[in-house]
Amino acid sequence: MTQKLYYFDAYMSEFSANVISCAPTEKGFAVVLDKTAFFPEGGGQPADTGFINSASVIDVQEENGVIYHYCSEEFEPSENVACSIDFERRFLNMQLHSGEHIFSGYIHRLTGFDNVGFHMGETAVTVDFNGIVTPEILSQAERLANEAVWNNLEVETVFPSDEELESIDYRCKKEIEGQVRLVRIEDADTCACCGTHVRYTGEIGMIKAVAMQNYKSGVRITLHAGARALENYDAVNKSLRAAGTLLAAKPGEVPAAVEHLLEKLDAQKAVITDLRLKLNAVKCEKIEPGTAYYLETIPGGDSKEAQKLCDMICEKALVGAVFCTGEDEIKYCVASRKTDVRPIGEALNKALDGRGGGRAEMVQGSLPCKLEKAVAAWEKLAEQSPEGQ
Repeated sequence: MTQKLYYFDAYMSEFSANVISCAPTEKGFAVVLDKTAFFPEGGGQPADTGFINSASVIDVQEENGVIYHYCSEEFEPSENVACSIDFERRFLNMQLHSGEHIFSGYIHRLTGFDNVGFHMGETAVTVDFNGIVTPEILSQAERLANEAVWNNLEVETVFPSDEELESIDYRCKKEIEGQVRLVRIEDADTCACCGTHVRYTGEIGMIKAVAMQNYKSGVRITLHAGARALENYDAVNKSLRAAGTLLAAKPGEVPAAVEHLLEKLDAQKAVITDLRLKLNAVKCEKIEPGTAYYLETIPGGDSKEAQKLCDMICEKALVGAVFCTGEDEIKYCVASRKTDVRPIGEALNKALDGRGGGRAEMVQGSLPCKLEKAVAAWEKLAEQSPEGQ
């Protein structure tokens, strides 16, 4: 059994150990040590990385009670090795994990909801709760969590006896066999946890909830903490200032400037739509009454415009078609007031590996090809049709 040094000292970044076993795997050499400060992936927290001698430790996993260090080099059993952890990465995870404990503790206190899912990514933490958290509660929990950071509370790791555990109110996502390890933060949270944490909450720096979405029967909240929160603020601030420069607006004026820009865009779209309708009407004036198959193409048109133009064409032609051009795809609409156009849509789809469908009066779909190829397929269909001859 490997001694878990990280259980007792999360700040240990260097140590020596003896190799118990080493075996080749698809992930590298799986090394088992007699003791380790490398945290194995678990409880939502990613594994530590670092080195054993000069060999890179790329992953650490605990399987059936055995901790495997996946390394780039092979070691001999009983060999004494020097180990070092990427402590910058470890400390970021400590900040994130401790921040999540505090935030989840206050959400639980304010709502009674449980943390039923937790994942720590490279830049953020996501936490799932089994109930709907309101924006007001989210803001309140965030404020209380940061007050706990400002108060620089001690983060304790305790191993209570079974008798002591019965009198302790603590959070836990699953049943635990054997010794329970509690991470306790006075006035903020007590939770069963195997992860690594800071000694004092002041080391977290800041906790920020940046997103919340409905998830299953509750919500999923995305958190930033510590250096990750600072990095996120810096990125958001740079983006906001860049947007302000483009809009000739101060950062606080960006939302209003964007809203004004969207209003202008909507007005311009309405003008463009009106002009395109008039242009399409002019195009249809040149159609000879009684034309069998007639095709028009419009650059970048949408389905509504295609439907309207098709309907205008069908006032004079037996079958009308509109191809809306894109870079590598054609959106088509085929319509008629006198004949079933579904076979025509099916023939286009079959010839050009397209997809779509509709009713007898009108079919729509897409063709993954250039305009020239689509036009050629249409002309071939027109020539083969009795009406088009």
